Amino acid sequence: MADYPILDISKLITDRQLIMVGGKGGVGKTTVSSALAVAAAQNGRRVLLISTDPAHSLADAFNRKIGSQITRMAPNLDALELDPDAEAEAYLDRVMQQMRRFAGPDQINELQRQLRLGAQSPGAQEAAILERMATLIENSEDDYDLLIFDTAPTGHTLRLLTLPEIMAAWTDGLLKHNKRSEKLGKALSHLTPGRSLDNPLKSPEENPVEDMDQRSKELTKTLLRRQRLFQRTRRRLNDADHTAFLFVMTPEKLPILETGRAIAALGDADIPVAGVIVNRVMPETDNNSFWQARYERQKRHLDEIDSLLGDRPQCRLPLLEDDVSGLESLTEFARVITVAANIANTGH
Repeated sequence: MADYPILDISKLITDRQLIMVGGKGGVGKTTVSSALAVAAAQNGRRVLLISTDPAHSLADAFNRKIGSQITRMAPNLDALELDPDAEAEAYLDRVMQQMRRFAGPDQINELQRQLRLGAQSPGAQEAAILERMATLIENSEDDYDLLIFDTAPTGHTLRLLTLPEIMAAWTDGLLKHNKRSEKLGKALSHLTPGRSLDNPLKSPEENPVEDMDQRSKELTKTLLRRQRLFQRTRRRLNDADHTAFLFVMTPEKLPILETGRAIAALGDADIPVAGVIVNRVMPETDNNSFWQARYERQKRHLDEIDSLLGDRPQCRLPLLEDDVSGLESLTEFARVITVAANIANTGH
């Protein structure tokens, strides 16, 4: 029996509706999330595996092309790679279509220029990815039992997960500004020649105040719709019965430090962390001084993990002889994960 709390992988992939797999780059997040998706699908759950990492590796893990369209990988298992650039462009296109209804011909070029600049601004991609993630989470319940997100490296993911609060505050500010504009429009309506509340001008083109009112209502409706979507997403992320966040790490100094900081940050944001998967744990060896030295250093790092994250459930996976690539290889790795958890739990 292991000294650390055991991460029950089987229960996670059976009971949760949303699993987010994160960690430092290069520790095996994609391989682990892909194997978990394969295991859940083989257990009869309908699974959608989604990559939000700009450096997509899902295609490499499955050894086949995936891309931005939902792709069937195996029975019960679909996959999707979100492209931050494409998502930001699609998001701004939707904004442009909305604004065209209210902008005059002389304003379109300037509006397009501003939106192009907006696409390059800090946070534009994160906002677009979050909105797509939120939409997928909200609209997938009829088609899938479980969504697994293979997320970008830790810093990007933390910004992504805290964005609902930022966006809600930003939206609140815009709504207050919009309310002030509505009040201004009503005040101006009394000063507009030929228009009264009982006899408004029929043509918005002839009545800029009425046009302002309509624009204001449309903007308010759009902002409220986005704000409520983000709020629902945040509630799902905060629900430990619905969502599990898993960190993948290796027994090395930098992943240990980064994972400790990330778990603390998620705790501050009330995001439930289900546990940690420690990947690439070396077997003991005494045949070679070089490998023995590395093994001893790894033991010290594993002790650090227990000290830093001792209250977090863990699953420790062995260092494999070869890379994991292709459905057959992922299926075997899924079996390795299950066996590793069972051995740790029973002690043999």
